Formats: sequence, structure tokens, C-alpha cells
Amino acid sequence: MKKNRTRVAIVGASETSSVGHLPNYSMLQLHAEAAQLALADAGLTFDDVDGLATAGATPAQLTEYFNIMPHWIDGTSVGGGSFLMHVSHAVAAIQAGYCNVVLVTHGESGRSRIGINASSYSPSTIAGQFELPYGVWGPPSMFSIPIVRHMHEYGTTEEQLASVAVATRKWANLNPRAMMRDLISVDDVLNSRLIAWPLHLLNCCLVTDGGGALVLVSEEIAHEFTKDPIWILGQGETTTHTNISMMEDMSKWAAAKQTGADAFSMAELTHDDIQHAMLYDAFTHVPIYALEGLGFVNPGEGGPYFAEGHTAPGGNFPINTNGGGLSYTHTGMYGMFAIQESVTQLRGEAEQRQVDDLEISMVHAPAGMFSGTATLILGNK
Repeated sequence: MKKNRTRVAIVGASETSSVGHLPNYSMLQLHAEAAQLALADAGLTFDDVDGLATAGATPAQLTEYFNIMPHWIDGTSVGGGSFLMHVSHAVAAIQAGYCNVVLVTHGESGRSRIGINASSYSPSTIAGQFELPYGVWGPPSMFSIPIVRHMHEYGTTEEQLASVAVATRKWANLNPRAMMRDLISVDDVLNSRLIAWPLHLLNCCLVTDGGGALVLVSEEIAHEFTKDPIWILGQGETTTHTNISMMEDMSKWAAAKQTGADAFSMAELTHDDIQHAMLYDAFTHVPIYALEGLGFVNPGEGGPYFAEGHTAPGGNFPINTNGGGLSYTHTGMYGMFAIQESVTQLRGEAEQRQVDDLEISMVHAPAGMFSGTATLILGNK
């Protein structure tokens, strides 16, 4: 971030009051509850909002539902990383003077499917013509393709993949809101039902309902709120392809390398400065790819790093401390929950799972099926 530009901070943050199985909430209701709670967290109301960003629902749906007329909107919707991109875009919009108070919302009835459209792959699409006929349909079959190459290229093992789920579950065990809290072993993962080799059931994220929202403001007013501001220090975003078969090198996440480098450069920080990370974990290999792509370890070292326990409670690099998409919650687009956990940790509000003396956290999430990424670096100073 250029030194002559005003800083932007998160001053309100909240998830829906519950996450998990919420059959009495529609998608719009989840957006609305999260928005109300985040605004209340900042001591604001919908009347204060002049910028709106969202995915899943459209900005038009939410302006009608919230009865607001913002000066700036963003409907970027590229999958789980959308909300990280919304934060980046909100920073630019506030700095450019388009708006002063931006509300970023998320709500998804991923489990109950209330108020959402069914998705399908049309035969007329590129994927419908060139991937679907070969059995590639849906996230498990799509996400499992790159990891097979990673295993071939670097010797990554099924046991190492399972260790990601084991470490994340240890964090979930400390989180009363987590959907799955019972501790598991590597054998538990390997003995769970096979979904799409090498992914077993416990290698895969949950399917849940829930939502979250954020309120962002400029530095000029950030200190007027009850809670200390959480600053957006660095950011990066990109997309590279739509179809998984078009991923240039399936053993590496080139997009993560680029967005991580952009975020580090903007924040003027290095890997050694990052004390905590939320790495999107739709499947157990995704944080392995992220850890390597972002440059924390070399290609092929991510699996052993997780297996050695570095990311679990008591390790030297806490990752996915809410329990992640694997054990906490995963509504379909998980990125909002990753940001929420970083904010919670940086505020010192994470209770049993709190990371001591935390000042800087990184959040990383994909766009689509390894189709791109977004990276944020957040801080409380």
C-alpha cells in the first residue's frame, strides 16, 4: 500500500448467530442477520452504509432487502475467495472517495438449500464439452485431479493429507461453535469413506449453512469505534482459468505465488512477520498447495510440514485456528469465515484457541477450482 494513501480498517465483524444446519433461514436471511450483527459490532446501522459488496446474492437483492441506496457496489463472485477480493476492492473504493462505510456480506444455505438456485453444468459450456463426459463433475472430482500430480511429482502421501484434517480438528476441539469437534487420527481419515481418490470423507470440507459480514472504514474515523481497528496491510488477487484441465502446472499453485507476493509487497512484510494464517481448506491438499505457493515452504514440503505438527495447537505456525472448512463450517464459499477468524484472533477474542501476542495474520482463499486466489494480510497495529 502506498504510503500517501489513507489506511482502511475493519471495525465491525460478525458471523450469523449460528452456523451448521439452519433450515429455517433463507440465503437472504443469513446475509441480513450477519449484516445486522456486524453493524451492531461497529455501533452502526444500515443508514450509515454507503458501500456494499456481496457474493451469492446480488447487490440488487440486498439493497432491496436492506432498503439502502449505496454510492458504490461490488458483486464480484468467483467462489470462496470472493470476500477477500471484496475487502481489497473496498479498500480501493474508500481510498478513491467513492464511499466511507462499506458493508461486505455473505450468507449461504449450503446444507439446507433454502432460497438458492440449483446449479448444473450445461453441455454447451466448455466444461460440459471437455470435462463432464470424462466424469469430472463437482468439487471432489475436480479438486482431486491436481493432488494426484502433486503426489507423483513430490511423493506427497495419503497420510500427509490426512494429517491436515487431524491438525485442523485439534483446533476445532477448542472451538465451541465448530460442527465437528471430536479428535480424529490419521487412520480415522484413511478409513473414512472414499469420495474421489485420494480424498476420503474426512479429507473433504463440511456442507453447512451460515454467513458473515464485515464493516470497513477509513483511517480518519477508524478510531471512533468501540473495538480496535483491524488494518488491511496488504492484498493481492488474480484468476487464471475456469476449467481444472486448464491449470498450467497441477503440482503448483501459480496464482497463490502471485497474490502472496503482491500482498507481501504492499504490506512491506516478509514471511517471518506472519504469525498466524487462515488457508482455505475445502480439501486437505488445498492448504498444502497454499503453504507452498505462498512461499512459506518449498514445493513438495507442505505435506511433511503439516504431518510434523507445525500448524496444530502448540505448533510454531498456527493455521486454521477455528477448525477450518474441514471441521468448523463450510457453506460453499468459505472465505468470509477465514477472514472472521483472523479478525477474532487479532482482537484477542478467540478464547481457548487464542494465539498469544498476535499482531499479523494472513488470509488466503481460492477462486473456483484452483482458478485463482486472493490474499490478505491483516494487522492490529
